[in-house]
Amino acid sequence: MSMHSPIGQIANKGFVGQYLDALALVERLHRLLLDVIKDEFERVGVLEINAVQALLLFNIGENEVTAGELKSRGYYQGSNVSYNLKKLVEMGYMHHQRCEIDRRSVRVRLTEKGRGIRDVVAGLFERHAEGLQGKGVLGPEGIEEINSSLKRVERYWTDQIRYIY
Repeated sequence: MSMHSPIGQIANKGFVGQYLDALALVERLHRLLLDVIKDEFERVGVLEINAVQALLLFNIGENEVTAGELKSRGYYQGSNVSYNLKKLVEMGYMHHQRCEIDRRSVRVRLTEKGRGIRDVVAGLFERHAEGLQGKGVLGPEGIEEINSSLKRVERYWTDQIRYIY
Protein backbone atom coordinates (compact mmCIF):
# COMPACT_ATOMS: atom_id res chain seq x y z
CA MET A 1 0.00 0.00 0.00
CA SER A 2 1.58 3.29 -1.09
CA MET A 3 1.87 5.93 1.62
CA HIS A 4 0.82 8.50 -1.01
CA SER A 5 -2.63 6.95 -1.42
CA PRO A 6 -5.51 8.13 0.78
CA ILE A 7 -5.61 4.71 2.47
CA GLY A 8 -1.86 4.86 3.07
CA GLN A 9 -2.24 8.28 4.70
CA ILE A 10 -5.08 7.03 6.92
CA ALA A 11 -3.14 3.88 7.85
CA ASN A 12 -0.78 5.95 10.02
CA LYS A 13 -3.65 7.24 12.16
CA GLY A 14 -4.28 5.01 15.16
CA PHE A 15 -7.53 3.07 15.31
CA VAL A 16 -8.46 3.70 11.68
CA GLY A 17 -5.13 2.24 10.62
CA GLN A 18 -5.68 -0.81 12.81
CA TYR A 19 -9.17 -1.22 11.34
CA LEU A 20 -7.76 -1.10 7.79
CA ASP A 21 -5.13 -3.67 8.79
CA ALA A 22 -7.92 -5.94 10.10
CA LEU A 23 -9.92 -5.55 6.88
CA ALA A 24 -6.90 -6.43 4.78
CA LEU A 25 -6.17 -9.44 7.01
CA VAL A 26 -9.74 -10.78 6.72
CA GLU A 27 -9.53 -10.48 2.93
CA ARG A 28 -6.11 -12.21 2.82
CA LEU A 29 -7.30 -14.97 5.14
CA HIS A 30 -10.30 -15.70 2.91
CA ARG A 31 -8.08 -15.95 -0.19
CA LEU A 32 -5.60 -18.10 1.74
CA LEU A 33 -8.42 -20.39 2.92
CA LEU A 34 -9.40 -20.95 -0.71
CA ASP A 35 -5.75 -21.71 -1.57
CA VAL A 36 -5.49 -24.20 1.32
CA ILE A 37 -8.67 -25.97 0.16
CA LYS A 38 -7.42 -26.01 -3.46
CA ASP A 39 -4.12 -27.50 -2.30
CA GLU A 40 -5.94 -30.22 -0.34
CA PHE A 41 -8.01 -31.20 -3.37
CA GLU A 42 -4.90 -31.32 -5.56
CA ARG A 43 -3.26 -33.53 -2.91
CA VAL A 44 -6.18 -36.00 -2.91
CA GLY A 45 -6.49 -35.89 -6.72
CA VAL A 46 -9.87 -34.17 -7.04
CA LEU A 47 -9.35 -31.62 -9.79
CA GLU A 48 -12.82 -31.05 -11.28
CA ILE A 49 -14.07 -28.96 -8.37
CA ASN A 50 -12.76 -25.58 -7.27
CA ALA A 51 -12.27 -24.32 -3.72
CA VAL A 52 -15.33 -22.06 -3.76
CA GLN A 53 -17.51 -24.99 -4.84
CA ALA A 54 -15.98 -27.26 -2.18
CA LEU A 55 -16.62 -24.66 0.52
CA LEU A 56 -20.18 -24.30 -0.73
CA LEU A 57 -20.72 -28.07 -0.40
CA PHE A 58 -19.22 -28.00 3.10
CA ASN A 59 -21.51 -25.16 4.18
CA ILE A 60 -24.64 -26.81 2.80
CA GLY A 61 -23.85 -30.01 4.69
CA GLU A 62 -26.99 -32.05 5.36
CA ASN A 63 -29.34 -29.12 4.66
CA GLU A 64 -31.69 -28.75 1.71
CA VAL A 65 -31.56 -25.11 0.63
CA THR A 66 -32.26 -22.59 -2.12
CA ALA A 67 -29.66 -20.20 -3.53
CA GLY A 68 -31.43 -17.36 -1.73
CA GLU A 69 -31.22 -19.17 1.60
CA LEU A 70 -27.50 -19.73 1.11
CA LYS A 71 -26.96 -16.00 0.78
CA SER A 72 -29.38 -14.97 3.54
CA ARG A 73 -27.91 -17.46 6.03
CA GLY A 74 -24.44 -16.16 5.28
CA TYR A 75 -23.24 -19.58 4.08
CA TYR A 76 -22.06 -18.19 0.82
CA GLN A 77 -20.93 -14.79 -0.31
CA GLY A 78 -20.52 -14.37 -4.01
CA SER A 79 -22.36 -13.16 -7.03
CA ASN A 80 -21.96 -16.47 -8.85
CA VAL A 81 -23.81 -18.75 -6.42
CA SER A 82 -26.33 -19.78 -9.10
CA TYR A 83 -23.54 -20.63 -11.55
CA ASN A 84 -21.73 -22.76 -8.95
CA LEU A 85 -24.92 -24.56 -7.94
CA LYS A 86 -25.66 -25.33 -11.60
CA LYS A 87 -22.12 -26.68 -12.14
CA LEU A 88 -22.30 -28.80 -8.97
CA VAL A 89 -25.60 -30.31 -10.14
CA GLU A 90 -24.13 -31.02 -13.62
CA MET A 91 -21.07 -32.71 -12.06
CA GLY A 92 -23.24 -34.88 -9.80
CA TYR A 93 -22.38 -33.29 -6.45
CA MET A 94 -25.90 -32.00 -5.81
CA HIS A 95 -29.52 -32.97 -6.41
CA HIS A 96 -31.96 -30.24 -7.34
CA GLN A 97 -35.70 -30.02 -7.60
CA ARG A 98 -38.28 -27.29 -8.02
CA CYS A 99 -39.97 -26.24 -4.81
CA GLU A 100 -43.58 -27.44 -4.67
CA ILE A 101 -44.85 -24.17 -3.18
CA ASP A 102 -42.82 -21.67 -5.26
CA ARG A 103 -42.11 -23.16 -8.69
CA ARG A 104 -39.54 -20.43 -9.41
CA SER A 105 -37.40 -21.65 -6.53
CA VAL A 106 -35.04 -24.63 -6.80
CA ARG A 107 -33.99 -26.57 -3.70
CA VAL A 108 -30.62 -28.32 -3.63
CA ARG A 109 -29.01 -30.96 -1.42
CA LEU A 110 -25.80 -32.96 -1.58
CA THR A 111 -25.51 -36.28 -3.36
CA GLU A 112 -23.29 -39.02 -1.97
CA LYS A 113 -20.50 -37.63 -4.18
CA GLY A 114 -21.11 -34.16 -2.71
CA ARG A 115 -21.03 -35.54 0.84
CA GLY A 116 -17.62 -37.05 0.02
CA ILE A 117 -16.31 -33.59 -0.86
CA ARG A 118 -17.88 -32.15 2.27
CA ASP A 119 -16.09 -34.82 4.31
CA VAL A 120 -12.71 -33.96 2.75
CA VAL A 121 -13.17 -30.29 3.71
CA ALA A 122 -14.41 -31.24 7.21
CA GLY A 123 -11.33 -33.44 7.70
CA LEU A 124 -9.06 -30.62 6.57
CA PHE A 125 -10.69 -28.18 9.02
CA GLU A 126 -10.47 -30.72 11.87
CA ARG A 127 -6.74 -31.19 11.21
CA HIS A 128 -6.28 -27.40 11.16
CA ALA A 129 -8.12 -26.98 14.46
CA GLU A 130 -6.03 -29.72 16.07
CA GLY A 131 -2.83 -28.21 14.65
CA LEU A 132 -3.64 -24.68 15.80
CA GLN A 133 -4.38 -25.88 19.31
CA GLY A 134 -1.66 -28.53 19.47
CA LYS A 135 1.09 -26.13 18.37
CA GLY A 136 -0.11 -23.42 20.72
CA VAL A 137 -1.01 -21.05 17.89
CA LEU A 138 -4.55 -20.55 19.19
CA GLY A 139 -6.47 -21.98 22.11
CA PRO A 140 -10.13 -22.06 23.14
CA GLU A 141 -10.02 -18.57 24.70
CA GLY A 142 -8.29 -17.06 21.68
CA ILE A 143 -10.71 -18.53 19.14
CA GLU A 144 -13.65 -17.46 21.32
CA GLU A 145 -12.32 -13.89 21.43
CA ILE A 146 -11.77 -13.80 17.65
CA ASN A 147 -15.28 -15.13 16.99
CA SER A 148 -16.86 -12.70 19.43
CA SER A 149 -15.03 -9.73 17.92
CA LEU A 150 -15.85 -10.72 14.35
CA LYS A 151 -19.53 -11.21 15.23
CA ARG A 152 -19.64 -7.69 16.68
CA VAL A 153 -18.14 -6.29 13.46
CA GLU A 154 -20.66 -8.33 11.45
CA ARG A 155 -23.56 -6.89 13.48
CA TYR A 156 -22.17 -3.37 13.08
CA TRP A 157 -21.84 -3.73 9.30
CA THR A 158 -25.32 -5.28 9.06
CA ASP A 159 -26.72 -2.33 11.03
CA GLN A 160 -24.93 0.08 8.69
CA ILE A 161 -26.56 -1.51 5.64
CA ARG A 162 -29.99 -1.38 7.28
CA TYR A 163 -29.40 2.24 8.31
CA ILE A 164 -28.49 3.25 4.77
CA TYR A 165 -31.66 1.76 3.30
